[in-house]
This record gives sequence, structure tokens and C-alpha cells, in this order.
Amino acid sequence: MHEYLRAVGFSRIENKEQLNKLLQMTEESYQTEKTAVLASGNDFSERKKEFAPRMGIMLRGEYDEKGDYQRDYYFPYFTGTQEKLYDDVSIERHAEKESYAGVCEDLSMGVTIIFYLQNIVDYLSERRLNFLPSGAAAIRFSGLSIDGRILLPVAKRMTEEENSEAILQRTRLLKAAREGDEEAIENLTLEDMDTYSMISRRIADEDVFSIVSTYFMPYGVECDHYNVLGEILKIEQVENSLTREKIYVLTIESHDLIFEVCINQRDLLGEPEVGRRFKGIVWLQGEVIFHS
Repeated sequence: MHEYLRAVGFSRIENKEQLNKLLQMTEESYQTEKTAVLASGNDFSERKKEFAPRMGIMLRGEYDEKGDYQRDYYFPYFTGTQEKLYDDVSIERHAEKESYAGVCEDLSMGVTIIFYLQNIVDYLSERRLNFLPSGAAAIRFSGLSIDGRILLPVAKRMTEEENSEAILQRTRLLKAAREGDEEAIENLTLEDMDTYSMISRRIADEDVFSIVSTYFMPYGVECDHYNVLGEILKIEQVENSLTREKIYVLTIESHDLIFEVCINQRDLLGEPEVGRRFKGIVWLQGEVIFHS
């Protein structure tokens, strides 16, 4: 049973019998389907059923020689709306089944982001037609969370313009450092030393979350799970049409990355408000936008 089912409003699924009924209903009354031809010659299918705006359950499987649909696996999905362009995006297949991970470098944060690819059929179709871009692509990130809490905001030391300029300057330095620029490497080293010195001074008298306003860090052994702290920019509450469970959709900004997180109302500790911060573990999904 997928632990992130509760993120899209299925917290009461407790056994395989209930799960099979839900998957059977999804298979028989799906709303959209996309197919692509695999290297084996079989048709690979993605069937989606939405239970709340932009979220629900996706089934993936193949059609056999008789044309009958054979379900392979399922997962809860949530589709984001915020696009961000990346210069170098790669997609790799998982070893055990026909699922894929996307990988991109986010220079503004200085990290490699790995996410669970939502639109496999689009990718397979583009690859088969040799229409894949040369690395650059836009991505819509989204996060599913089953463990979150609300933190109060912190006083901002810089204006939005100053913060944007600082992020842009650091991105330039990181890019130059990766290309071997010794001056950029030295500047980044000095900047990190200053940051370490500042944190060491303040940590004696302050809580760590009053010093660190946002972060985006890998979590656990699964490469597409992240521990995230970000400022809430927008709040929406939706309802699962089948279970009537309430779900929060939070648009958050973590450093320079803006994306949406969905979390069951039962799993969020605290009252979300714009300006406050969300702290939680998210399973990061992503939709790569192919322009053929």
C-alpha cells in the first residue's frame, strides 16, 4: 500500500481489499488515458482518475496481445502549476519497473534535484520520435507530504530585490566555479566561512529556525524525498470527492524554488497562513514540459 495515498485524501485505506476496490474503480472509470509504444512493441498506458483538483490516482500498465489492459502499478499524483526552466535535464529509468526519475541541476540552490517523473508517456513518445530537447526543459514540480507543520515567519534582513540579486550573484559564482574559475571558488569559500561564523555566533542565543529561514535537503535513502522549509505564498483547501477528506494545497518558496505541496489536513500541525512557513517531508514529483 502506498504511504502517500493519504496525501490525496485516502487516509482510511487500511487493507488490501479496500485498496483493490479503489484501484478497480480507478481502472474502470478513469478520466484520461495516454499511451505510447515501448521498445518491446507493447502499448504502455497511463490512466488517471482525479479525486480533487489536479490530484488523484494514476495507473500504469500495458496492453497484451489480445488488447486487454494489464495493470502494473499505481501511485497517488499531484500536478503542479509553477514552471521553472532548467538548462540540463536528464531522465533515467528505474531498474525494477517502467518508471522514471528526472534529474536537474539547480544552481541557485547549489543542489541536484531528483524527482519522480509524472508524464512517462510524453517522454516515451518524444524519445521514439527523436524529438527530445538537447537538455534544456521546463519542469512543473509538486510535492506530496504526510508529515508537516507550520512555523512562524522570521524577520527578513533583505528586501525582495536584494535577495533576488544575492541569489543571482551566487548562481553566477557557482556556475563559474563549476567551470574552474579559481576566483569564483575563492569567493564561495569565503562566503561559506562568513556564513559558518555568523551561525556559530547566533546559535548560542537563538533557535536554529530563526536563523535558517528556508532549506531544501535530501531526506532518507530515497533520492526523490526531501526535507523542506519554505515560506507560504498561497493557500487553497480542496476536498476529496470520494472520501470528503480535506486537503491543503500550499504554494511555498524554498530559497529560489516555488512549487506546490499537498497535505492531508490531518497530517498538518498548525494553522497555515500566507507569510508563515511550512516545514515537512515531501515526495517530489515533476512534469517535464516537452515542446515538440
